[in-house]
Amino acid sequence: MHLYLHIPFCKQACHYCDFHFSTNLSKKKELVSGLVREIELQKDYLKNKHLNTIYFGGGTPSLLDKEELSSVFEAINRFYTVDSKAEVTLEANPDDVNDKSLRLWKSLGINRLSLGIQSFDEAQLKYLNRAHTAEHAELCIQKSLDAGFKDFSIDLIYGIPHPTHDIWKKNLEKALSYSFTHLSAYCLTIEDKTVFGHQLKKKQMKPIDEDFAVEQFEILLGETGKHQFEQYEISNFTRNHQYARHNTSYWKGEPYLGIGPSAHSFDGINRQWNVSNNALYIKSLAEDKVLFEVEQLSKTDIANELIMTGLRTKWGVDLTKVSSLIDEDFNRTLSHYLDHQMLQKVGETIFLTPQGKLQADRIASDLFFT
Repeated sequence: MHLYLHIPFCKQACHYCDFHFSTNLSKKKELVSGLVREIELQKDYLKNKHLNTIYFGGGTPSLLDKEELSSVFEAINRFYTVDSKAEVTLEANPDDVNDKSLRLWKSLGINRLSLGIQSFDEAQLKYLNRAHTAEHAELCIQKSLDAGFKDFSIDLIYGIPHPTHDIWKKNLEKALSYSFTHLSAYCLTIEDKTVFGHQLKKKQMKPIDEDFAVEQFEILLGETGKHQFEQYEISNFTRNHQYARHNTSYWKGEPYLGIGPSAHSFDGINRQWNVSNNALYIKSLAEDKVLFEVEQLSKTDIANELIMTGLRTKWGVDLTKVSSLIDEDFNRTLSHYLDHQMLQKVGETIFLTPQGKLQADRIASDLFFT
């Protein structure tokens, strides 16, 4: 089973981010108390209380201090058993990574870091409004390696406006010069309720150039391939089969519990999500209540999720699972993409081809049942 904890605090707002967070850190300790209480109140959500993965996401989990992190781990260990080989991941901003924090994280059992580097270029970091510098970006990788973190992931963003691909190539060259096991690379997207979203509405910036982004994605595939990275999901690459086990559980439709404001949970049938308001979250947990909404997934919903998530991965979509849920025939649409070599079929499993990966969302959408 899998546990996600959402830590909704950041030092400053990145211009592209539409996740739930607050830059007001004054209620951090109260919110952590709420997390601890929710862990207890939701202890029976997962049928199996044996955890294979734990993931601290956000927000910026690396802002939590020793007392706060320790209290969360104490609650987890009180109500769950954690597998001796569990993957325990913490998302960390480069400016929070230092010798002291690394020792703390290791002592608590955190064995995997997700480093939010995004770029090694100073101008791009300022453009994105990241809190760290290019120097922080390089130092955090070396310090993580020196501290013995062999399993960590680097996050990069491509599609950032620029006249050429030079910066993206340099970002990849720098990242791939280190000895690490996992890379996540995401295309910059403009979401409505972000600084970039407001700038786009006011015509203060141009939309992301899709052709430019596709070219950078193709550069990404070429460079990661040269360095023996396997693309096992559209945006995720690994060496030596060090897959991100927690995120892979989502893509494979496994049950998980989400703790914290805006966190989602899935029990195999129902999906639920907590209130996206820190003050309401703190207040409700002080009253021993968890505020959330629930959606019961239909067979059509589950089939579409199998298609959406499976197509993005190396494991593809098992058509026998889809057929067990839905009687409706979608062979005509499937044949179209097979004929145009955007999908390939091996036995009863379909996969995206390299050409199909460039249009993954559209293909999945066309295959959806209604």
